[in-house]
Amino acid sequence: MRIRRRHLTGLLALCTLAGSAGAQTQPQACDKPVYLAFDTGSMAVAPLVAVVLQRQQVRATFFASAATTASGDALDTNWAPWWKARGAEGHAFASRTRDEVAWLGDERGVQPQFRVRPALGAFAGRTFTWSAAKYCENIAQAADRVGYVTGTRPLPLFRAPGGRTSPKLLAAAQGCGYLHVDAVPVGFLSSAAAGAKGPDDQQIAQAVARVRPGDVLAAHLGVWSREVPQVPVGLEPLITGLKAQGFCFRTLRDHPAYRDWVAARP
Repeated sequence: MRIRRRHLTGLLALCTLAGSAGAQTQPQACDKPVYLAFDTGSMAVAPLVAVVLQRQQVRATFFASAATTASGDALDTNWAPWWKARGAEGHAFASRTRDEVAWLGDERGVQPQFRVRPALGAFAGRTFTWSAAKYCENIAQAADRVGYVTGTRPLPLFRAPGGRTSPKLLAAAQGCGYLHVDAVPVGFLSSAAAGAKGPDDQQIAQAVARVRPGDVLAAHLGVWSREVPQVPVGLEPLITGLKAQGFCFRTLRDHPAYRDWVAARP
């Protein structure tokens, strides 16, 4: 299945870990905004991503789940200091459902029900029929937890795993206060395409040329399903290349498709 997202994937090779910590300055206005969005994953490269974002003074939006890491899950106490630091830097946070619940289909009936399959948790890999309330509960659990570990109120937004949704699912989520984030359907670079060494200069240049104002550029903070961890290898060259083209980076709090929804739910 083709995932409807613009991917920033690959490996951030030999990233210099130097660079002083500190809060990011308030970004100035510009007319060519783009929006970096990171999904939790194995978190293997989360520290490197944080260094790049801090060095480039870029704020992103992190969509959280209880993804499996080498030491527990991405939202447990082991990762709490990492999340708290991102909150202090001014990044934004939202839900990816706690158990990365994939929508499989709508069930018939008067009340909305959905066939789903959690990828995480005690029932990972099993197929269930969930009510709208049950699905909303899983969205809220991730949102509540990421709000707790960051000390920042999460955005009333979510991203369905794999981008798989239906009008009924979106309406159900909206009914319990969560607007779905649509993603750009043109990919950046898959880890398979980039290879172990990551994208070359030509691939980065091509990626920069494809970006348009308003695009949501999404990546994972590492995945377990590939030999090479899925990380934004070309993240820093991509950022600097877009800056050179006059782009600026914002969180989804400021995206025109979502900002009114967010502002109405402080």
